[in-house]
Amino acid sequence: MEIKARIPGTIVAINVKPGDTVKARDNLGTMEAMKMEQPIPCPKDGVVKDVLVSVGDKVKSGAVLLSIE
Repeated sequence: MEIKARIPGTIVAINVKPGDTVKARDNLGTMEAMKMEQPIPCPKDGVVKDVLVSVGDKVKSGAVLLSIE
């Protein structure tokens, strides 16, 4: 499952790394958009497969941020 940016913004924190076990509603990281910080919620239980962004990256709406198995 791909976790995508809901809105354009800047990645300010990544709280997980590949191999981490996550649960639904865990905070995977934080984006800043429109001068407000937005959490990146996990939609389901799983294991982080890939983290495709780094802190400081500017992303567009719909950009893939992470993948979960």
